[in-house]
Amino acid sequence: MTQTAAETTDQRVFVDKQSPAAYRALASTAEAVRKVAADAGLDRVLVELINIRVSQLNACAFCLSLHTTRALRAGESAERLGVLAAWRDTELFPPRERAALALAEATTLPTDADAQSSAYALARSVLSEDEISAVIWVAITMNAFNRVSVLSKHPVRPRTATPAG
Repeated sequence: MTQTAAETTDQRVFVDKQSPAAYRALASTAEAVRKVAADAGLDRVLVELINIRVSQLNACAFCLSLHTTRALRAGESAERLGVLAAWRDTELFPPRERAALALAEATTLPTDADAQSSAYALARSVLSEDEISAVIWVAITMNAFNRVSVLSKHPVRPRTATPAG
């Protein structure tokens, strides 16, 4: 079976597989950032919320699937994950998480200077400097992984479904 021109041009290089040394360096950065986040007192759930929100903004299906699973395993609720894209419109996220999410968004969308200033001011009011730095590093790292997955077009494969009860 031959491929159409559109199918051929849409085939992507999995840059993580094509350049494994660069990907290992990114993975090492992520490991260091996890330690920075833990040392700053960011719990696993908050880190995963940041990862998911950044991935939502970047429309990275692969990372959304991965980090939603990780968040659920870390104890996050399906309810909060379901409304995360509209976190500003709900009371489900306390001030510390709201500040972290706003700062993660400002890191992901840095061209909005007003939003960035507002997010930074909110972060300063409830987060320590170590926490601010950790949130920014988590968002920067997630943005990098999103680019790898989006540009490689990593597939999201269905998991084995469990019957609804």
